[in-house]
Amino acid sequence: MTFISNLINGISLGSIYAIIALGYTMVYGISKMLNFAHGDVIMVGAYVSYICTTSAGIPPILSVVIAMAVCTVLGILIEGLAYRPLRKASSLAVLITAIGVSYFLQNSALLIWGSNPKTFSSIVPFDSIALFDGKLIITAESIVTVAICIIIMIGLNLFTKNGKMGKAMRAVSEDKDAAQLMGINTNFTISMTFAIGSALAAVAGVLLCSAYPVLIPTTGSMPGIKAFTAAVFGGIGSIPGAMLGGILLGIIEIFGKSYISTALSDAIVFAVLIIVLLLKPTGLLGKKINEKV
Repeated sequence: MTFISNLINGISLGSIYAIIALGYTMVYGISKMLNFAHGDVIMVGAYVSYICTTSAGIPPILSVVIAMAVCTVLGILIEGLAYRPLRKASSLAVLITAIGVSYFLQNSALLIWGSNPKTFSSIVPFDSIALFDGKLIITAESIVTVAICIIIMIGLNLFTKNGKMGKAMRAVSEDKDAAQLMGINTNFTISMTFAIGSALAAVAGVLLCSAYPVLIPTTGSMPGIKAFTAAVFGGIGSIPGAMLGGILLGIIEIFGKSYISTALSDAIVFAVLIIVLLLKPTGLLGKKINEKV
């Protein structure tokens, strides 16, 4: 039963990574920018939900909606103020700016909410499920996390394939200039991509803190890095790849902690990534893009 329990925990953790990775992969796929501040948007979403439930007495589900709304606005502001002026700049300038935005969000959270850890109450309203006479316990958070990940994955696929905005995003991803000539507002489209990614980050932050109930200003840093790793692992720019990479990464991490070493689990995750990229540089589901010159 230990193996099955670890597998379920790995899929649950991986589903959180997958939701975060979807934000990375959407932004990169459309704007070709890596938003390394994405992990800190997770933290902001968790803090907003925490304040809503503890200080304002707002029901947990409604607090998630408010967190999504706040992070949506935050994502639009980050894109408009920090990334839009650098759209023609070098990737190094964008990277430095992303790191700056990340530290700005962390220190802002430190000033607003302090450094003391907050105990986050789970938003899941029902109890865990015990199977096989209590030998296998599936937490309610695991069930909800996996279900939400699947729903988001299906919804994003339908949105990008059938929705008007989704088609505009695909067009901008292929060729910004050509899309603009066809009447697509590229600035609005890219802003909406950041908005959707940030809203997903809020959901991931709440789910993460529901499963691991400690909230501090650096809560989103390591999950953000691991989710980026998952996006690259699965093939950055690919929505199914982000989900596959996230789930595999979560399973590898949990099994690494259980059967090898807790201290080395992170190193194992990144070592697997290196091996995958050496064998398949585009990631598991990524496609090689040939540029005409």
